[in-house]
Amino acid sequence: MANWMKMKFLSAALLCAIGAAQAAPAMNPAVHDKAQLAVDKGIAWLKAHQAADGSVGHSVGLTALALRVILENPRGVPEADKPLVARTAKFIASRQNPDGSIVEIQHDQSYNTAVSITALAATHDPQWAPVIAKAQQYIIKAQIGESRGFAPVDNWYGGMGYGGDERPDVSNLHVALEALKATALDPNDPVWKKAMIFATRMQNRSESNDQKWSGNDGGFAYSPGMDPPELGGGTKSYGSMTAAGMLSLLFAGTDKADPRVQAAYHWLTSNYTLDTNPGTDTQTTLFYFYGAYAKVMYAYGQDDFVDKRGQHHNWRNELADRLVNIQERDGSWINHQSKLWWEDKPELATSWALLALEHALK
Repeated sequence: MANWMKMKFLSAALLCAIGAAQAAPAMNPAVHDKAQLAVDKGIAWLKAHQAADGSVGHSVGLTALALRVILENPRGVPEADKPLVARTAKFIASRQNPDGSIVEIQHDQSYNTAVSITALAATHDPQWAPVIAKAQQYIIKAQIGESRGFAPVDNWYGGMGYGGDERPDVSNLHVALEALKATALDPNDPVWKKAMIFATRMQNRSESNDQKWSGNDGGFAYSPGMDPPELGGGTKSYGSMTAAGMLSLLFAGTDKADPRVQAAYHWLTSNYTLDTNPGTDTQTTLFYFYGAYAKVMYAYGQDDFVDKRGQHHNWRNELADRLVNIQERDGSWINHQSKLWWEDKPELATSWALLALEHALK
């Protein structure tokens, strides 16, 4: 523990950067200013909807996401907000269970624990080191592997689920790996190699995926052999999971020049759209997509790209413009087209939107 506490908490700018330094954002100044104002309004809305103890909806997950976006505001945290930050972090830490998980009810334990320690790490406050260390171990133990009777040949091996015996998926994997990266888990820990095995098996790339269901477009499916029924089932690639899968590869130590990363990047840029969750023709989990897309494009480190129609794009400008234009008048965001996975709750959609804007502004 002493050695862990000597390590600096990673700065907010490094939480999703995979350690890669980046020059000043190539963003239109006018768009940049509008995006920052949208961030200010969104954070003001979140703060207005926090309870006296700092919680949002008395939910660990919602509270952790809100704390993270408050802390990652490019303007920084005003002195007047620091007591609120302290209360919010205290609320999150107070929900830690004896097994290390951080959740108010025994549901979605791994996911809530992961977003919680990512937020606590962003406070840079060493008092949370014991909480983080215990939660790290919970996440590591939740990874599917030999302790649960799985071997490397099994398609669940290395994956992460919501907690308990649930099947693993790419969404939970990327959230868990982001948390472990943000809290400086040893890069030589076996968790990373196992995670890379699972992520590789979730990609529609037959050159590297040994699963019979694998396609070959380079994108990612959701879970071994299946996509959510709400998105049509099957094993097709779609935007939010391709962003999450590519992030998982990068978090696990895959070089950006690796063919798997290149194939995922090609899928995202070829199938580019901000009107829907790409590959679904729907707005289901649209705000989740915005957040994951911004994180992975920031991590990849290239601002401009050309889509399959030959059109040039700057992801920062276009994503910021999109989010500014769909922000509600009160400063919040909400998914009006889909109630699935809580995106009809402005507390969640607003945090995803802010996370995306903050990465565009970095």
